[in-house]
Amino acid sequence: MQAGSTFIDRRGVWLFVLGCTAVTAGVLMHVPMFLMGKDMHYMLAGMPMGWDMVGGMAMIILGCLIAAWGLLPRDVSAQLAARDDFEIAAPEDAHLGPAHWGLMAVLVVALIIDIMKPAALGFTVPGMIMEYHVPKATVSLVPFFALCGTVTGSVLWGVLADIYGRKATILLSAVMFVGTSICGAMPSLAWNIGMCFMMGAAAGGMLPVTYALLAEMMPSRHRGWSLVLVGGLGAVGGYFAASGASALLQPIFGWRILWLLNLPTGLLLVVLGVFIPESAKFLLARGRRAEAAAVMARFGATVRKVAAPRPEMRAAAAHVPLTGAKLIGKLVALSTAAIAWGLINFGLLLWLPADLVSKGYSVAVSSKLLAASALIAFPTVFLCAFIYSRWSTKWSLVTVIGITFLGLIGVMWLELVGGMSPVLPVALLIVGSNGIIAIVLPYTAESFPMRVRGRATGWVAACTKAGGVLAQLLSITALVPAMGWAAAAIMVPTLAALGFVAWFGRETRGADLRRLDGDD
Repeated sequence: MQAGSTFIDRRGVWLFVLGCTAVTAGVLMHVPMFLMGKDMHYMLAGMPMGWDMVGGMAMIILGCLIAAWGLLPRDVSAQLAARDDFEIAAPEDAHLGPAHWGLMAVLVVALIIDIMKPAALGFTVPGMIMEYHVPKATVSLVPFFALCGTVTGSVLWGVLADIYGRKATILLSAVMFVGTSICGAMPSLAWNIGMCFMMGAAAGGMLPVTYALLAEMMPSRHRGWSLVLVGGLGAVGGYFAASGASALLQPIFGWRILWLLNLPTGLLLVVLGVFIPESAKFLLARGRRAEAAAVMARFGATVRKVAAPRPEMRAAAAHVPLTGAKLIGKLVALSTAAIAWGLINFGLLLWLPADLVSKGYSVAVSSKLLAASALIAFPTVFLCAFIYSRWSTKWSLVTVIGITFLGLIGVMWLELVGGMSPVLPVALLIVGSNGIIAIVLPYTAESFPMRVRGRATGWVAACTKAGGVLAQLLSITALVPAMGWAAAAIMVPTLAALGFVAWFGRETRGADLRRLDGDD
């Protein structure tokens, strides 16, 4: 068996392969429906669903369950008991080698595929409005439920990552990606909304798990910049991939092709899983010591025997909740920052262009804001990676929150004064918000013990989308406030996050993550 495999036996491998095959076959059974719409530019609204599509959906559900069964460990409680007799002497002490670079490259590609899914939603909305003949507010239910799915997925996948492993949850997300591609053949808007929720659940779960895995595999002195760089490049690459696929394929195949792309990209993600190792700490927790030693040998580490703990200590270690003033304080601080970012990214920045036009600014000026957001995001990733690894992890996050707060003040001032150039306040807002999302999840992954790292990172990731859910709800109900009032309202959680992070945050630059487990 390959070192670092997430499967505990051959039975698990065959169950996972069988599940993937069933899901893929279920998706392919929907393709004839898509091809039937060729003469109508692939518009399928109102067409009846045949028995093959119903059977395909059943196969997809069954395949996901079978794949999940193959990924789950056989006896979690027995494996937890073996955890405390061994200690990993690295990766904190390891040098940066080919295995680390390879893992970073694979995870960047995985995140590009992951983020590409929800990023493509914006490019499908015009086509849905035209095909289903419904107002924009109705179609807005699609991204709304997608964001609800990401919130659910981030929390659920974070819990599963701490129980069943980092790699297993990544692979399960990939299988769900493949299944959600049938949305490209759904003839009704209601089915599209349901599939969007599933897609969001899969996409929302992978991001925090990726951070948790990378934090546990990288050496301490390289962990900070690698986390920020991998996450940032994945996010920017995902948005560029979505826009590129829309520009190339949508004029030929219509908006539905952006959903059907989930089939090849999801299968690619499954294949990439071969090159993603399981966390050695999780392998030890499952009693798979030989595999843990093999994985860490590739990453320049060793596993050594330590004194067995007393029975009462072992019992206490098996039930470690996210408690204590320091842990709760950090979680509240990072959650507040994440919610503020969601309100800005999915609300204020999307509302600003139309608001500026209504105030008399040219359409060209407002359109440039969205273009600038994508262009500024790319160099911001490298700048954040530099200050995060070379200066301070805690104060880097405080700094970008402060820049965001200044941008909100500028937007509020723009509303009050009028006639001034929006370039500076919007630029501050874009730079600050891009900095927050580049840093907050890597910082979270470095700030919590291994036993709660997955669920803590998942929770903060869910909070980034929770702000977006609230913003989208305001859009659907046509209750979007004036930009000055919106900026003033978002200043409250932003200022709170600034104070909370400064007070409860701790420096993680170059820190040994094993100390967090000791603090726990």
